[in-house]
Amino acid sequence: MKRIHKVLVANRGEIAVRVLRTCRALGVRTVAVFSDADRDAPHVRLADEAVRLGPAPVKESYLSIERVLAAAAASGANAIHPGYGFLSENAEFARACAAAGLVFIGPPADAIELMGNKRQAKLRMQAADVPCIPGYEAARPGESLEDDALVREGERIGLPLMVKAAAGGGGRGMRLVREPGALLEAIRSARSEATNAFGSGELILERAIEGARHVEVQVFADAHGNAVHLGERDCSIQRRHQKVIEESPSPAVTPELRERMGAVAVQAIRSIGYRGAGTIEFLLSPGGDFFFMEMNTRLQVEHPVTEFVTGLDLVEWQLRVADGEPLPLKQAEIRFRGHAIEARLCAEDPARGFLPQTGRLLAWAPPEGEGLRVDHGVREGQDITPFYDSMQAKLIAYGPDRETARERLALALRELTVFGVTTNATFLQHVLAHYAFRSGRYDTGFVAEHLSPETLGTLGQASTEDQALLAALLFHDDSAALSQRAGFDTALAGWSSSYALPVPIVLHDGGTEFRASVRPVTPEEYEVRIGDARVVLSLRSLGAERAEVEISGRRRAVRYRRAGGTLWCSLDGVTRQLRDVTFRLPSERERASDGRVRAPMDGRIIRVSAEVGATVKRGDVLVVLEAMKMESSLVAPTDGVVTAVNVTVGAQVPARHVVAVVAPEAKEAAA
Repeated sequence: MKRIHKVLVANRGEIAVRVLRTCRALGVRTVAVFSDADRDAPHVRLADEAVRLGPAPVKESYLSIERVLAAAAASGANAIHPGYGFLSENAEFARACAAAGLVFIGPPADAIELMGNKRQAKLRMQAADVPCIPGYEAARPGESLEDDALVREGERIGLPLMVKAAAGGGGRGMRLVREPGALLEAIRSARSEATNAFGSGELILERAIEGARHVEVQVFADAHGNAVHLGERDCSIQRRHQKVIEESPSPAVTPELRERMGAVAVQAIRSIGYRGAGTIEFLLSPGGDFFFMEMNTRLQVEHPVTEFVTGLDLVEWQLRVADGEPLPLKQAEIRFRGHAIEARLCAEDPARGFLPQTGRLLAWAPPEGEGLRVDHGVREGQDITPFYDSMQAKLIAYGPDRETARERLALALRELTVFGVTTNATFLQHVLAHYAFRSGRYDTGFVAEHLSPETLGTLGQASTEDQALLAALLFHDDSAALSQRAGFDTALAGWSSSYALPVPIVLHDGGTEFRASVRPVTPEEYEVRIGDARVVLSLRSLGAERAEVEISGRRRAVRYRRAGGTLWCSLDGVTRQLRDVTFRLPSERERASDGRVRAPMDGRIIRVSAEVGATVKRGDVLVVLEAMKMESSLVAPTDGVVTAVNVTVGAQVPARHVVAVVAPEAKEAAA
């Protein structure tokens, strides 16, 4: 490094840790920034020094240009790496860094501004002869992007049709329209969401290409006129237009197609005078045609798969290019070897529509193994808050071929231990094991086609044998804890003169409950009845919160942790959160709805549609809550009249907070 001597990483979580590690490997001093919610986060501890930005909300911390620049000045940093998200694609921030005499480790501000708007980017790509998806962008003078014009042009283009926000990303402000009567509402809904998310309601229309794959090309350019591509990544496994699993190379791309797509991607960045790391995203049709979708002017979440197959450190390339050096390699010198697959581990519940989850990490033990890499920025005991993205870690596996990489990643997910917060780990395992994914013949409709809400609700559902095991484990842990508190030999736990006293247990497992009767036969052997089924098992402790269970000669290892009446355990790669509700009193939730609408998790209120005195129908949206970049509509639980609205726009509310109350029609009539 010639100019860069101290880098401030203007980000958090796994990407901050990722950048900090490369900086340290290069001997460059580092500065972390943090919000109050991240005071003890791993990235803060890894940096040479750290500067507080402000409170947890992003607008008062990670999105505050003024505070980030002040942190750079206070620490003496002379360069800023923005990571991804937050300010990474903010042209104003890039210009502010330059004005402050700081090296912005990213592309020129003009390129960020141009490519950050899907409409302007598409028009520029069309001018550069880059193939684009047919649609409507109001390219000619006098053309409008108002609702009526979009409806008219949408009817001309034909269905199916994509309505897209021109600004932002992450699938927000996007709607797929299949029915003519749904077009106007899709436009209004997308515009509203885009305005709330990005501050711009500008929309474009594109023909929906059925059966397409999402394939992106990693590109790099320097200030000396050099530009290369580093191969493609397949990002077709998505939910709600957000990537879930990525791999390189794409199973659908031949060497010849890779060369053509790479050449077009390089042509695209040359046409805008680009510098640094970027990604050109294409839709690849079943017939082999590819079309420009958008460009991300930053490092991508999925960059590790490219690093695996090329053997390169992309963050190091970013630093060297920003320091004025030429690209380390020419196109002919770049080699591609093997296969890599990445899975995004998110704090969310697939069984509940991928609802984001918050809580404290009671246990965090990432797996290790050959060809495996885990990028994360969390630690045991850390709080997962609603203020930031739900992704907590990335598990990346590499192998000489695709099947080896897939098997290694599947094993890593089975061995991962995460207690305290529900994640999508079981969902990811199911995707990797699915025949369509294993075959490599899948497209962006994979989740919708193969994983219906009903299927998602049954993933990881406990069998009768599993339920018996869990009930015995809970009893065993209770007995061990009692023995420790009372000071007697654990061999006496569960003892009775006849060993014949069954103990009833009721466990809540996700959306279901089951009853069990546990009878200790010996200190390590139990007889468990689940309904009419009888299961005899032996359970032997292997150490702190680890056990081995044997049923009918089959041994299985179990990891677990107890938190009050909740038992977290990992069994055969499935993590379960079980609550002991044996002595639960009857609650309001078990009776008919009282009309109270509660926040499903901590979050910020972004829209209030309800008014006291208004008559509503069951399912009407009353309040919209945002958490971890995801919006949740809270709806009326019954027909009736709104009797209370307890929130305002901008308010931060905790989980279970009553946001509104609807008096059912019957009650209103009786009054």
